[in-house]
Amino acid sequence: MSGDSLESLLKKHFGHGAFRKPQREVVASILEGRDTLAIMPTGGGKSLCYQLPALLKDGVTLVVSPLIALMKDQVDALCARGVAAAMINSSQSWDEQKLALDRMKSGELKLAYIAPERFRAHSFLRALAGVKVSLFAVDEAHCISQWGHDFRPDYMRLNEALDMVGRPPCAAFTATATPEVKADILSQLKLREPAVFVSGFARENLSFHIRTVEKKAQKQSRIRQIIDTHKTGIVYCATRKTAEQVSDDLRHDKVRHVLYHGGMTPEQRDRAQEQFMNGDYPVAVATNAFGMGIDRSDIRFVCHYEMPGSVEAFYQEAGRAGRDGLPAHCEVLFMYADKRVQDFFIDGANPDLTLIRRVYDVLRQNAGHDNEVFMTTDDIAEMAAPDRRASAANGMAVSSVISLLRRQGLIERFDIPNKRVRGTRLLQPDMAGRDIHFPPGALEQKRTRDESKLKAVIQFAYTKSCRQSWILDYFGEADAEPCDKCDRCARRGVTAAVVETLSEEEATEVRKALSGIARLSYYAGPRRWAARFGRDKILKSLMGSKDEKIIVARLHELTTHGILKAHGKPFVSALLRAMEDGGLVAVDDGEYPVMGLTDAGVAAMLDGGDIRMEYPRELSKLAVVAKKKSPKKQEKADFDPDEELDDDDEALFNKLSAKRNQLRFLRGNVPAYAIFPNSVLRQLAVLKPRTAEEAMGIKGIGEKKAKTLLPSFLKIIASFGDEL
Repeated sequence: MSGDSLESLLKKHFGHGAFRKPQREVVASILEGRDTLAIMPTGGGKSLCYQLPALLKDGVTLVVSPLIALMKDQVDALCARGVAAAMINSSQSWDEQKLALDRMKSGELKLAYIAPERFRAHSFLRALAGVKVSLFAVDEAHCISQWGHDFRPDYMRLNEALDMVGRPPCAAFTATATPEVKADILSQLKLREPAVFVSGFARENLSFHIRTVEKKAQKQSRIRQIIDTHKTGIVYCATRKTAEQVSDDLRHDKVRHVLYHGGMTPEQRDRAQEQFMNGDYPVAVATNAFGMGIDRSDIRFVCHYEMPGSVEAFYQEAGRAGRDGLPAHCEVLFMYADKRVQDFFIDGANPDLTLIRRVYDVLRQNAGHDNEVFMTTDDIAEMAAPDRRASAANGMAVSSVISLLRRQGLIERFDIPNKRVRGTRLLQPDMAGRDIHFPPGALEQKRTRDESKLKAVIQFAYTKSCRQSWILDYFGEADAEPCDKCDRCARRGVTAAVVETLSEEEATEVRKALSGIARLSYYAGPRRWAARFGRDKILKSLMGSKDEKIIVARLHELTTHGILKAHGKPFVSALLRAMEDGGLVAVDDGEYPVMGLTDAGVAAMLDGGDIRMEYPRELSKLAVVAKKKSPKKQEKADFDPDEELDDDDEALFNKLSAKRNQLRFLRGNVPAYAIFPNSVLRQLAVLKPRTAEEAMGIKGIGEKKAKTLLPSFLKIIASFGDEL
């Protein structure tokens, strides 16, 4: 077929004037009847690559798709264009599924979207026997690989399904595939001399940022800043509980948003997704159950409230931003303590052999005469506890056990009409749990892979190189150029411009900080100190914190305790980062990251001489106060709005924020930034100005707001000072 006719059909059926790279090549490969693997970035137009060939081939194209909502969106869009399409999944009655099958057999349908679990039933595969299948398309193909971040056991049956429908040409599509996942897809689907297209993973319009935070309050403050700045986007949370907490906080701040997680009813989830997709609400707060197939083009930000479980998951979810090609912001609020959530998920996804055998025995003991079991996962978890005094087994781990037992051919699962609970049928009822075995090392290998993926996320967070380049290297694209947009590129640019020889006074403050870190380290011999504590404890010690953990560790007894308190926490936090960027200290990115002195840091502390580095002088409370006392016209002070506040400053910030909400309500629920953005409130909390003249030295406070809005905030600051 000529290129002109392909382009004309593209225009006729989809309204596009030209193909994106490598859509045309993928379409041509499929039309030639070749097995094909296409790895294309999120938003790269994967669906068109199988939809257009489906219209040009005789027979029906079967599309394996993992999410019902995604199926519905694509089927509705195709039908609106006059394309005969339907779907088959567990949300439909048997009559609805049979109607779709009849339309396939009659040749009426061109595309049929099928959930992977349908291929479990041999009755369904037999029903496909009379259907002329022209193409077998596998969407989200990374789900077939145990190396992938979103493994779905039902995808393991697709090779068998291909054989059952006569082994038609197969086309597999994914946005995120490391070299290992790519090889696994080719192997699992047994693609024959496949054409492989990798269009590149770079999303040049996205900027990637890791924001290190130490308190949940700091996370919420940052989320508000992101929403105020970028307006439209998704906040991803690791758990349902966290998603609900973030949603409650945003609702309290009158931020319009939808909530989406797996604990909601299907109707609630469908409504939330539809409201977000239609643009009725600008923000979605969701677990990772939300988003696969989301193609709202104007998403300007994706924020991960906690660290994701893998780089693949992060990149796929971040890729939902900026599908219109315009700039978009992607940020992770990184708190190392959140690792325990992902550790819990890894435990749940990797049950040991003892639990596998116990769960299987529970199923055997509760099976009826027909070898069928009707129990919820929670009931199974409770009965699988080691003894009556022990707590129930991890429910997530029990679900993983059931998936493993299915893949071993020991059980099968089936739906029960009008009920959410599923039934389980024993396929080898005479086998006892003690007889279950796996190849040596198989279970351990899976856990090791999952742990390595999480470790890669932590390495990504701590890398000093360009974020985009690091990601591309992770996916096998070496030697990528820096993006010049991520936080690392931005910091490199700033550092190169401001690195200078410090004054003697500034060098003294740096040496104080280095001495404090040395005191918090193990003395390991001449000019050697072994790191002992993380950044948070070091920061608290230098600030003179009386935190319980500081007292228990007796760190308050050190001579350097509180040595930099007079400068304020924003300055000390920024100074630690500047010292790290300047090579004076380093963070070990092991399981428990600790900060210690480098050889250069030891030399700067002990030997004297010049110190060259970036110095955050504008964040020092002392510098700001000195500048305010200057008779010269004061310039607006620079201020990092994202540094953590100390306890007193945070308490004042919360009072100021409550006043802002009150003023917003009185003015008809105007946006928060229309009163004062968070950056201004944080500066007010730290600097505590007593007069309008002092406050007008803060960026964001002009003459008009100083007259109309500022007095209410100054009263709170004055009364707060009396309380202390």
